[in-house]
Amino acid sequence: MDAHITMNMDEITKKMIFEGTEFMITDYENITEGPSSDEDYICDAKNNPLHLFHTVFQPLVYGAVLLLGLTGNGLLLTVLLKRRKTLRITEIYLVHLALADLLLLLTLPFVVTQVVVGWIFGEFLCKLLGLINRLNLVSGSLLLACIGFDRYLAVVHAIPSLQNRRPKIVHLTCALLWLLCLSLSMPNMVFLSVAERDDGPTRLSCSYNNHHIHANNWMLTNRFIMHLLCFFLPLMVMSYCYTAIIITLCQSQKSLEKQGAIRLALLVTLVFCLCWLPYNITILTDTLVVLGAISKWSCHARAMLDEALIVTEAIGFMHCCLNPILYAFIGVRFRRDLLQLLAKRKCLRVCLPGLRVESQSRSSVTDAVTATTSNHYI
Repeated sequence: MDAHITMNMDEITKKMIFEGTEFMITDYENITEGPSSDEDYICDAKNNPLHLFHTVFQPLVYGAVLLLGLTGNGLLLTVLLKRRKTLRITEIYLVHLALADLLLLLTLPFVVTQVVVGWIFGEFLCKLLGLINRLNLVSGSLLLACIGFDRYLAVVHAIPSLQNRRPKIVHLTCALLWLLCLSLSMPNMVFLSVAERDDGPTRLSCSYNNHHIHANNWMLTNRFIMHLLCFFLPLMVMSYCYTAIIITLCQSQKSLEKQGAIRLALLVTLVFCLCWLPYNITILTDTLVVLGAISKWSCHARAMLDEALIVTEAIGFMHCCLNPILYAFIGVRFRRDLLQLLAKRKCLRVCLPGLRVESQSRSSVTDAVTATTSNHYI
């Protein structure tokens, strides 16, 4: 009798140990199976060298990006809308680009809040901000491709493209682009929901929680869309268009005018690549891990990958701050309009008391020709 009870207790104990171990292994961020040992190693997030970035520096970086982005894109949008009736073709695209960047930047405080204290804004804002984030991220990248293609038409096919480069056609193109991006972003409202996290402290998280396997399939599909429309397609269009522009300018005899335009074409493509290439490589690696194409990852390596996603995404968001500088601030006409606007608001006397507004409206012949050409061609 005692032996029988002892055997039953042993079986129950073994069953409990097996089930408990199986439960722990499902949480891949907290447990690692050693290759040649039965001992389980629990990952401590505090030992992660990038843990400090996640908890401290990420809010600081996102705060700086938000401040600079709102300032730059706000000034760009204000100056361009001041003369909205006389906007040139490229400037119409810049209005839409600044609007997309501003709306994207406004989602960053909610991202930082979720990292620090969890999602506290409810189900509706979870869905709405998920839609806004993806909508403006995709539209901003496609607008950069449109700007590159428009400048390609203006330089390489200057005369044949006169019929197509009209304000009405540009406005129609931007409207269709926004509708396309909206249709691609709408599924986020279906699959996003608020639920408790199971990978750390008990906090609410806005993530793909609805419809289970379908939400996971949409997450993978969404990543493919992001790769294609937010990086590879714009990069291909910009690379081809700006390469053709550089070749055309090199074949021309306007050596003074082409110098600044060539530098700017290279800079625009290089900055876009440097800002978004690390994130796309990291998110592609993470997708391969999710699909099981890359196996035998320790929980520490997985945690490092999660932190790398945060770092590279922050680098990508920095591109929103650089767009006004690359596409508008270098132009003489925009700088003149900006200085006049600041002079009316009496900002120059406070920020730059020794600066004369009148002298800023006059530039040397070399600077004027180079900057005007850069603004016109590129």
